[in-house]
Formats: sequence, structure tokens, C-alpha cells
Amino acid sequence: MIAYVQGIVEEVTETKVVLDVNHIGFQIFISGRDAQEMPGRGEEVRIYTYMNVKEDAMQLFGFLTQDDLEMYRLLIAVNGIGPKAALGILSVLTADDLRFAVLSDDAKTIAKAPGIGAKTAKKLILELKDKLSLEDAFEKKIQHTEAAHVSGSEASAAKAEAIQALTALGYSNSDALKAVSKADLTEDMDTETILKLALKQMAFL
Repeated sequence: MIAYVQGIVEEVTETKVVLDVNHIGFQIFISGRDAQEMPGRGEEVRIYTYMNVKEDAMQLFGFLTQDDLEMYRLLIAVNGIGPKAALGILSVLTADDLRFAVLSDDAKTIAKAPGIGAKTAKKLILELKDKLSLEDAFEKKIQHTEAAHVSGSEASAAKAEAIQALTALGYSNSDALKAVSKADLTEDMDTETILKLALKQMAFL
């Protein structure tokens, strides 16, 4: 098992990167999102990898974050979703977006990925929903936002508290998440304001 590959970028395309590691070139398939964020040629990078072993080949699939790799492992465990289809999903959705899409039964968003139809998206949601939790999804979202800017993390925390309040009122996690997602929110809103706006959205679910 190769947990990660760290080396010098030799070549980057929309689907793969070649890293020079002690004069050995590793070809790693990557998502479209990671291709855009990949450092330039000659720069060093670490890519977290999954090795796919087939009868006629061994392939490395890689990601710039361990979080994306974890979601990738969950995706390929879904019956009918292969390594490249899973990579396609993570090319159009971040790990955070995918978690929230699954938890809110948003098959339409998942079906935007290449090669993923509505039927497969619904199956994916069915198989992954029990493996994800709303609390973990928000915790990871806040961690990622904190890396970008603090105010955003506060907004995410307020949303999480509002959803918890809605579930305490008897609404399902899915409905609570949908209501908050559809509400017209700004980053400076506190939990009480978000909760009031989300309750108004409940009438339209």
C-alpha cells in the first residue's frame, strides 16, 4: 500500500500528474479540481494515494488532501461506482459538498458528475448515508473554512447550531439541512436569525 507520494511535479494534465521521486516517475490519476490546484512543474507536492490493482494494470489515484481520499474510499465501496467514476464525482464536488449532498438526499447535485445518473446518485446516497454524520460533516466544514478565514468558520458553526435546534424540534436531519441550505443567509447572521429563516423554509419542503 502506498499511502502517499511526495516528489517533484514533472507534468500535469486534466486527469493526471507525473511526479519525479528519486528519478522514478509516478503517474497518478487526479481529479479536475486537484489538477487546477496542482503546483507548477519543478515544484514539490505530496499526493495522498489509493492503489487500484487490476488483472492487467496497477493504477494510482491521488488527492491533495486526506479528506478527499477518505471520501474516495467511501465512493468506490458503493456497488457500481468504479475508481474513475468516483474520481469524476470528486472533480465536480468537494468532499464537503458531497457529504452535505448525501445527508440532504440531494441526488440532483451528485448526478451532475460525469457518468453518474439519477439512479446511481440515489443508490450512492442510500449506501453512504449511514456512514456519514451531520456533526462530522459540519466539523470538517468548519476546519476547512478556518484554514481560509475565521469569519466563515463562525458562520458554519451558527448553521450547525441552527440545524441541531431544528432536529431538537422534531425535524429530520435531511429536512433541517435542506431548510438551512435554502434560506437566504449572510455570514454575519447568528444562530437565532438562521433558525427563524430556516423555519420559514420548512413550509416549502
